[in-house]
Amino acid sequence: MSATPFDSLLYGELLSDAQVAAELDDAAQLRALLEVEAALAKAEGDCGVIPEDAARQIATVAEKLTIDPADLAAATARDGIPVPALVTALRAAVGGEAASFVHWGATTQDVMDSGLVLRLRKILSLLDQRLTRLCETLSEKAVAGRDTVMTARTRGQQATPTTLGLKMAGWLAPLQRHRARLAELRPRLEVLSFGGASGTLAALCGQAGSDDAMAVEAALARHLHLTVAPLPWHNQRDGLIELAGWLALVTGSLGKIAGDVILLAQNEVGELREGDGGSSSTMPQKSNPVHSEATLALARLNAGLAGQMQLTALHNHERDGAAWQQEWLGLPQMLLACGAALNHMNALMDSLRIDTERMCANLEASNGLVLAEAASFALSRHLPRAEAQGLVKQACREVAETGRHLFDLLAEASDAPIDWQALRDPAQHTGASRQLIERALKDPR
Repeated sequence: MSATPFDSLLYGELLSDAQVAAELDDAAQLRALLEVEAALAKAEGDCGVIPEDAARQIATVAEKLTIDPADLAAATARDGIPVPALVTALRAAVGGEAASFVHWGATTQDVMDSGLVLRLRKILSLLDQRLTRLCETLSEKAVAGRDTVMTARTRGQQATPTTLGLKMAGWLAPLQRHRARLAELRPRLEVLSFGGASGTLAALCGQAGSDDAMAVEAALARHLHLTVAPLPWHNQRDGLIELAGWLALVTGSLGKIAGDVILLAQNEVGELREGDGGSSSTMPQKSNPVHSEATLALARLNAGLAGQMQLTALHNHERDGAAWQQEWLGLPQMLLACGAALNHMNALMDSLRIDTERMCANLEASNGLVLAEAASFALSRHLPRAEAQGLVKQACREVAETGRHLFDLLAEASDAPIDWQALRDPAQHTGASRQLIERALKDPR
């Protein structure tokens, strides 16, 4: 029995992400920790802090060593962290005098945080690829739908004519900004964690002096292809919290799209639908919006977890185990949810079915009510604004009572020289939709 859908064989393909999960599982974490230990030995060998032959031996063993996570489970439960047991296993594998130089001058959080950053770098590249693909698809659909007229809806009610292309551009715009945000936050996130026991690098300073301690830090960052932070960030979690906020933003924007699709796919509306919708166990007529529903659920989950991640800023003193463990509980779920939501949304857009005839029919079914704003402004050119609005409001009430077209009623109620027949085409009332779409595609801010 699985504890969450993320590690469930039954629900995993629906609500999780196998590729992201592969970078978050125990084996991936241990590989990353050993990668950091190998790089640490190389850096300290480069700087003469430990013997070069010991550094080579440690790095060679660490790069090839495979440790069964189950072998570290009891010790992790005892220590609250897996690194002490991992270091013990690495020392045993290295053997000889070199074993004493394993993990020299580092602390557990250095290794775990740096290992996390290495895995996050891979995950964020994966998410960016999916987000890029989605943006490209939405851009194409926005252009293709720039002249497809449909009903805009505000506060759940029919409002005025718009275009499908503009709706698609509205879905696209925040996703483009999220790509820009990711490019901005990655340099703040992909930073080495290295401070020793209390963030002072005291162990290395005692061995080789402060200059050499800083040199080891720089060399370690170089080996791991990370940057050096101004200060060790054991208790400064803003980078990870910023990432959590970004994950919530992405899934939130995806959830907004999913919610729109669910509403537009309702039988009574029928303007969009998922082309590969799910079936019902008892109702043959149903095609359930599975991609949209899953995306919306994942968006809601991440919105809540983002708040939990804000609490991880509350680190006591130089290092705090409870706040740290709270990250372990929240951040992996957020990464999995974002990955799964992006997969669902890409699949949804690939299969999306657009019913332009239904869009036209829904516009016509309003008997001109979606053109009430246009009618009000047309009359305002010949009547005082308040009088024009009053006429249109009265005519709207009569449309509801009689089922007649708004413009027929207005033609009878006013002798203003307006060609009501010419104004009936909803395509005339989509405003600057085309220009707005073009601007959104050219300027992703």
